[in-house]
This record gives sequence, C-alpha cells and structure tokens, in this order.
Amino acid sequence: MKTAKLLAATALVAAGGFTASNAQAADLTLCWAAWDPANALVELSKEFESQSGHTMNFEFVPWPNFADRMLNELNSGGKLCDLLIGDSQWIGGGAESGHYVKLNTFFDSEGISMDDFAPATVYAYSTWPKGTPNYYALPAMGDANGWYYRKDWFADPELQAEFKAKHGRDLGVPNTQKELLETAQFFQGREVDGQTRYGATIHTERGSEGITMGVTSALYPWGFKYENTPGKYDMEGAVNSADAVDALEFYKEFYKTATPPGYSDGYMVAGLDAIKSGQVAMGMNWFAFFPGLAADPDVGDKLGFFANPPQKVEGSTLGGQGISVVAYSENQDAALEYVKWFAQPDVQAKWWELGGYSAHNSVLNDPGFPESAPFAGEFLKAMAAVQDFWQEPAYAELLLAMQKRMHDYVVADQGTAQEALDKLIEDWTETFEDEGKI
Repeated sequence: MKTAKLLAATALVAAGGFTASNAQAADLTLCWAAWDPANALVELSKEFESQSGHTMNFEFVPWPNFADRMLNELNSGGKLCDLLIGDSQWIGGGAESGHYVKLNTFFDSEGISMDDFAPATVYAYSTWPKGTPNYYALPAMGDANGWYYRKDWFADPELQAEFKAKHGRDLGVPNTQKELLETAQFFQGREVDGQTRYGATIHTERGSEGITMGVTSALYPWGFKYENTPGKYDMEGAVNSADAVDALEFYKEFYKTATPPGYSDGYMVAGLDAIKSGQVAMGMNWFAFFPGLAADPDVGDKLGFFANPPQKVEGSTLGGQGISVVAYSENQDAALEYVKWFAQPDVQAKWWELGGYSAHNSVLNDPGFPESAPFAGEFLKAMAAVQDFWQEPAYAELLLAMQKRMHDYVVADQGTAQEALDKLIEDWTETFEDEGKI
C-alpha cells in the first residue's frame, strides 16, 4: 500500500466514516503486552480519541509477565482493563469464565462480519468453542513464528562456494527444516568478517512459553497433531507419534549443534539482541518484530526474512491476538465503540502501515501487500499454515507441563524424546480428567 493512499483513506474516515455514540466521553484503558506493535497502536488510537471524544490509556506489560499479570486481573474480576488484547490461547478461558463479552449481537447490529477477516485468525483469535460462530474477540494482531537471516553473509562468494561444495546446493533460504539445520550448522563457530559467529537462535526459555513456541515450530512441519480426532482429547499416537519424536529429536540437535554458547533460556528479546549484535546468521522469532528489525539503522538493510520451512507439511506456530471487551469494565459501550472503529478497513490499512499486523482481508488481499514490506509475502505464507497451542480454559496448566517436559529433554538432557512426549500425554490427560473432558 502507498502512504498517500492510506492517508487519503484515513481522511475519509475522519470526514464521515465514524462518529461517536451518544454515550458520554469515557476514559478507556487498553491492556496488552509491551512491544513494538503496542507502540504502533498508541499512535493509531490518537485518531479514535479525536473522533470519539474518549480518552485512551494503555497498560502494557512485558511479555515474560504478561500472562500472569493479565490472567490474574481477569480471574479476580479486576476493572483495570476495558479492552484486552489477550493471547489466542486465552479465548477458551475468557469465554467459559465470563471474562470476555460475547460480541455476536454487537457485530450483527454494527454490520461487522467475520468473513472480512482471515479465516485462520477468526478461528484462533475469536471463536469459542473452536470453529463455531460464537465470537469473543475481533482479530487484532496477526502473527506467526518465522525467521530472519543475514542476507549479506549468505551472499558472500567464498561462503557460497564452500557451502555448495559441502552440501551440493546454493546457500540461500532453506526449503526444509533439515536444510534449515544444515545452514545453521554451517555458520556455527565460523569466522565471518573477523569475528566468530554462530548458527541461529531458537526459543529455549523455560519460564513462560518460549520453548513450547519453539518446539512446536519443529513439530508442526513434521505433521504433529494434538489429537487424533479434534475435540476428542485422544492424544495417544498423535502427541507421541514417530514423526513427533523425530521432530523433537531434531529440535534438540538444533539446540546442541547450532545455537550460541549458553543459549539455554532464550526467547524473543535474546533472539533480537543476537541478530542485532551480529552473533548469529539466523534467528527464530515472531513476525511482529520484523518491522522494527527491518527499520533498524545498523542491521535492517542486511536482513532477509522467511516463513518457517516445511518438512513433511507446511506448518508455522501461530502467535497473535484478538481484542476483547472485558466483562468487568464499567465502560463497555465506549469500549465497543473502539472495536467498531478498529474494525474499519481504512483503519486496518493504517494499522499495517504503522507496524501492526492487520488480519483484515482488504489489507491482506490488496495486490500490493506482498511487496509492501520485505517480510509481507512471507507473512502471508506463514499465516496460511498456522497451528496454535491448546486454547482450553486449563491452558496455563497445559502450557506449564509442556514447558517442563520440553526443557527437561532439549536443554537439560533428561530422558529421550519418546519419554518426554509420553509423559506429556500423562500430564495433559490428568488435566483434562480434572476438567471433566475425558
């Protein structure tokens, strides 16, 4: 999209596309994680303030503390947040526990159609039970786990020749997970521009969600499924399949042979620091960070981006969030006004322009979208093959179990991949039994 086009569209919105309701001006607080897209949303929301007369306040919490802080707020019935951009995995708990306002009647009355948003984001960010037309959020921030790489190093003639001689293929964006590992191993401990470099950063963090988000980026391309039959919680033979074992062993090999020394508890920020400092040739991270990287004055012009490669199937770990109205808010009418404003195609276009990831089809299907940013086309590719973690109300307990089992095996060298996955099924079975699901 062209900036002039977006500015013209925004002017039309200001001229007549959105007006405030008769409700009195309110002070609204929007809660989200503290990261670059949140800063873009602050800028975007200035237009809502000027058009509606409401005042926007923001509560942004660093990612490592975001889930604990916000889930505690919801579970206590707190009134801090009028609007919450909560993680996709929270949608089940938000709906079943009554934390989120059901939006169907509001969407119908305002002519907001979920058909206008990318299906994967509606399914993951908005619906509960999954896939039903029961909506508890508007897709707000599309995201997936992807990769960045040092395209200047990949283009070096000497490195290209050495790689070609060793692997019989060109040094370039990998086409499979195994090629990804080969490429990372090629750079591991290699001297480039007079400094020792390493292969790649992958997610290994234990405390919140990091290693689960990383491991699933290997599991999904091997064809991993949480259940044999969706909705049946029949995990035996799915979670611990032979392909799942192969993928988990692959991830451990990646950690052991192609990551920087001591990288045993790394996640988003550590990965960004490693690529910015020239420590690694590649890095796994969320597409949400790619606009900031591309604009970085030191490394932005040296970086390329690609979607998570397949192995047996296409597969990327879903990130991203929907925006919900908190049921405990005393400003629900004004909060719904914000959702209505945010859903407009012209606002969604500017959201993408400012560094957010729109899920609106009018933005994603624009013929100019793939060329609108160096990572835009790869983002579309990733979002076409995303999978998400359990979105069950017991999500937090399910996540803690996977964090422990994966970190114990991959980082702490405890047991085998088969044992780790078998024990994970035991953990999850106990949780679902307690929930009355099996």
